[in-house]
Amino acid sequence: GSQPRGACIARPSGPWSGGFPGPPWPGAARVYPPPMMYFARWKQLAIVAVVLLGALLCLPNFFPKSALPNWARQFSLGLDLRGGSYLLLDGTSGVPLATMDGARLTVWRTAAASALAARSLVRQDAQNMLMVGAGALAPFLIRAHLAVRPYRQIKLWNHRFGRAAALAAELAAQGLPVSAVEDLEAAVRQADLVSCATLSVDPLIKGDWLQAGTHVDCVGAFRPSMRETDDAVIARATLFCDTRAGALKEAGDLAQPMASGLITEADIAADLFDLAAKRHRGRRNGEEITLFKSVGTAIEDLAAAIAVWEAVSA
Repeated sequence: GSQPRGACIARPSGPWSGGFPGPPWPGAARVYPPPMMYFARWKQLAIVAVVLLGALLCLPNFFPKSALPNWARQFSLGLDLRGGSYLLLDGTSGVPLATMDGARLTVWRTAAASALAARSLVRQDAQNMLMVGAGALAPFLIRAHLAVRPYRQIKLWNHRFGRAAALAAELAAQGLPVSAVEDLEAAVRQADLVSCATLSVDPLIKGDWLQAGTHVDCVGAFRPSMRETDDAVIARATLFCDTRAGALKEAGDLAQPMASGLITEADIAADLFDLAAKRHRGRRNGEEITLFKSVGTAIEDLAAAIAVWEAVSA
């Protein structure tokens, strides 16, 4: 993106004495929340993913003199409410290598996972992309998919058209072929790739709208109660996911059809590991409709953190 590297990553300096430093505002205190740590190894590197058990949502000692809740104060200061940090450690010594902007890392790795799947699932001659949703992930998904296929036209739809128009104008000013649309059905019918990143609880994409050869990329709807696609989409598409364990339980687009008996686990053709390792070829022909559902997994965070670290250390 346009942000400097420092917006995503910072090298630690000085000894690490434990605990988590408070924010750099007057009166801020050092915080010691109870962490749950997950450890993984890769090429002598390791990651400790720290889950603060809700502490990020409620840390009143950050602002002891403020009447505003923590999130409200962050909003008033123009700060990202999805705060988080990612700590990369050396796998041999345990020495911290980098502290990264967790929110920034998440949007990029999420978009990169969709693009990795799209390598195998989007037609080579695809020209038209539809982005459904104009939230934080939308610009990253658009850029990631453009890295896989040279889309000539990208349409952007949002339930609030003004937001879609504003984001489309911003991306168009950066040279991307993006324009906002109001008619979702018409845009879906013309799309070779439909990428969805919403918090919808009701299906937005109808199976009857999909033309032969379309790939549907579902990134939002990360809870069992959420849906971005209807049963007709699921019935028509060859199904793929990032991880079976996560997507089949956490994602409403697959969990609800599983619960109703429309599909079984055997209907998942492959996961992202199978596609990346080429154990599954992906798309079989130009007429096939495919769907990739992602909910996120820790190995994607690790891979993204390693990629950033290697890039800035080269």
